[in-house]
Amino acid sequence: MKKDNIQKTVVLAYSGGLDTSAIIPWIKDHYKFNVIAFVADIGQSRYDLCNIKEKAISSGASDCYIANLKDEFVEKYVFPMLKMGSIYEGQYFLGTAIARPLIAKAQVDFANKINAIGLSHGATGKGNDQVRFEFTYSALNPELMVIAPWREWEFKSREDILQYLLKKQISTTVTKEKIYSRDENIFHVSTEGGILENPWNAPDDTCWAWTKNPTEAPNKPEKVHLLVEKGCVKQVNHKALTAYKCLKKLNDLGSKHSIGRVDMIENRLIGIKSRGCYETPGGTIIYYVLRSLEQLILDRDSMYWKNKISLDMSLIIYDGKWFTSVRESLQQSSEVLSNKISGEVIIELYKGSVTVLQRKSQNTLYSKKYATFSQDDVYSQADAQGFIRLFSLSSRIRALNNKK
Repeated sequence: MKKDNIQKTVVLAYSGGLDTSAIIPWIKDHYKFNVIAFVADIGQSRYDLCNIKEKAISSGASDCYIANLKDEFVEKYVFPMLKMGSIYEGQYFLGTAIARPLIAKAQVDFANKINAIGLSHGATGKGNDQVRFEFTYSALNPELMVIAPWREWEFKSREDILQYLLKKQISTTVTKEKIYSRDENIFHVSTEGGILENPWNAPDDTCWAWTKNPTEAPNKPEKVHLLVEKGCVKQVNHKALTAYKCLKKLNDLGSKHSIGRVDMIENRLIGIKSRGCYETPGGTIIYYVLRSLEQLILDRDSMYWKNKISLDMSLIIYDGKWFTSVRESLQQSSEVLSNKISGEVIIELYKGSVTVLQRKSQNTLYSKKYATFSQDDVYSQADAQGFIRLFSLSSRIRALNNKK
């Protein structure tokens, strides 16, 4: 590519979906820039990545670059988040949010490499992703121009975009009947829009992409053995797997048994409430496995601290503040505790539920000698009297003062 063309190139975070398919010709028409489609391969299965380059170029892109980020995504983003146990508003496993910083970072790196003048994304002006992408852009290269078409263009709806693509003779799999916005990676798939915009509408089968309906899941429970080392699952059913393959295997098992379905209404960062159907089968399994080992291993103060920083981290990730000192600090604090989380767990999967059946760890603080209801020779129950008297001393003093 000639230097004068490179200087007028914008790198678009491209998924091949409705919005980004329209953004390519729109930028060319309105800005007269070349557009290179940047595809982050983070394990999504909806699109055939072998054909996505052709799709991008047929939409008007001058080139399409596919970055293999699958292993990095799971090892450096998903597993660290699962170790911390971070969930947004008690239900959302942050499947979309955790991917955005990595995609945006890789996009910035690529733009720097080819001397592009700017970046673009397909996030709407109503959503969280615009903040997540642009926060990362600002943190890593604030000098790059940012084009956010949803905040600029004349289209008011996804139906308008469909008409634009028809006019431009650009193909899309989205229809007026199936107008959902869907995001997918190896960790999760989310579905928003369409019938879900009315909270009174129950989700139908078109709202779920991975998991079986619980009524169609196997009638026989399935037991799964997992080996955990320092907060990371290393083996599934006694077979050693990479982080990526481990998650993929657990996704397959979980999807078969309808694990990880969530239909929730959440508070977006900008203040709007939105509804989404989220599927996180493998992540849900890992979450419960790690929490079951923490119950064995962490003392009361450590558990309190872990839960606190887990909640703090959920907001950091949801808001797109990955590349900040606060995130690094929270993650390093969590590692001190996560490094103790090693052991074996046997779970049972059945029609949407994950049940922990057995667990053990060399780091356990659970002692049958102390916990037993039978006779023991290690604990004197009479010692509790002095403990309670001191533990409640301030309340005793206050009560005596009130009597006076």
